[in-house]
Amino acid sequence: MEFLMGVWVGYPVWVWLMFFTVVIALLAFDLGVLQKDDHEISVNESLKLSAMYIAMGLLFGVWLWWYKGATAGMEYMTGYLIEKSLSMDNVFVIALIFTSLGVPRIYQHRVLFWGILGAIVMRGLMISVGAVLVSEYQWILMIFGAFLIFTGIKMLIADDEHGKLEDNGFYKWLRGHMRFTPGIHGNQFWVRGEEHGLSKGWWATPLFLCLILVETADLVFAVDSIPAIFAITQDPFIVYTSNIFAILGLRALYFALAAMVHRFHYLKYALAVVLVFIGIKVGLVYLNDIELVAFKIPTLVSLLVTFGLLLAGVLYSLWKTKNEPFPEKSE
Repeated sequence: MEFLMGVWVGYPVWVWLMFFTVVIALLAFDLGVLQKDDHEISVNESLKLSAMYIAMGLLFGVWLWWYKGATAGMEYMTGYLIEKSLSMDNVFVIALIFTSLGVPRIYQHRVLFWGILGAIVMRGLMISVGAVLVSEYQWILMIFGAFLIFTGIKMLIADDEHGKLEDNGFYKWLRGHMRFTPGIHGNQFWVRGEEHGLSKGWWATPLFLCLILVETADLVFAVDSIPAIFAITQDPFIVYTSNIFAILGLRALYFALAAMVHRFHYLKYALAVVLVFIGIKVGLVYLNDIELVAFKIPTLVSLLVTFGLLLAGVLYSLWKTKNEPFPEKSE
C-alpha cells in the first residue's frame, strides 16, 4: 500500500497504474476481440467504436476534474480536443499511405493497431523529454509558442496537397535499403523469401512498409501536437493522458472518417487559429512568469475558445459540403 501511495511524476503511483490498466484493457480488447479474425471494419462499426473511445477519453477527463480540480480537468479537455482535431489530417495521410501501397481494408486495422501501440511508446518518450526541458528551461515555452504560431499561419496559407508517396524521400530510402516483397502476404509483416519464390532470408512485406510510414507520420504530427499541449499545461500526466486517450481511438476514427475526410476541409483553418491562439497563450504565460506582463488567458477561456473554434470549423465544413454524400454505412 505504501508503494501505491508513493508519488511518481507528481501523481500517486496508483493513479498511473489505473491509467495504464485502462489503456492495456482497451488494447487487449482491440487485439483480443476486434482483431480475433481479419475482417473489413465497416463505417457503422467504426462509428460505434469511435463513440466508445471518445466516451472513455471524456470520462477520464471528468474523473480528473473531480480528482484534481477544475483547472486540471479543463486543461485535459483542451489538450484532448486539440489532439483529436490534429488526428483529422493524420487520417488523410494514413489513407494516402494505404491507397498508395494497395493495402486491403481487411488488413488495415492490423497496421493501425501496431502503429498506435508504437505511438504510445514514442509519445511517452517525447513527452518525458519535453517535460524535463520545460522544467529546466522555462524559456523553451516561448519557442513552443512561436512554433505553434508559425505552424498555425502555415496551415492557414498552405494548400491541401500532400503530394505523392512515391516522391517522398524517406519512402525512397526505405525502398532502396530494405527488401520488400512485391505483394501483400495476408496479415504478415515478414515472410521467408524461399517460401514465396524470392531469395533466401527474411523479407518485409508492404504491410510492414506501411507500418513504418504510419509511425513516421505520427512522429511528424506529434511535433505539432505535443508542443500544443505543453502550451496548455506543463503537467506531464495531463499531457500524456490527453495524448494517449486521443490517439487510442485513431484506428476507429480512421475507418469512420477516411472515406469522408474531405467533408471536414474547413476544420483545418479552425485548427490553425486554435494553434495561433494557444501559441499566444503560452507566450503570455512565460511573460507573466518573468513579470513583463500581468495578464494570463484563463484556462476556462482556453477551453471555450478551442471548443468553439473547432465546433465552428466542423459545422461550417459540413454546411459547405452538404451536397457531398457521406459513405454508405455497411453493417
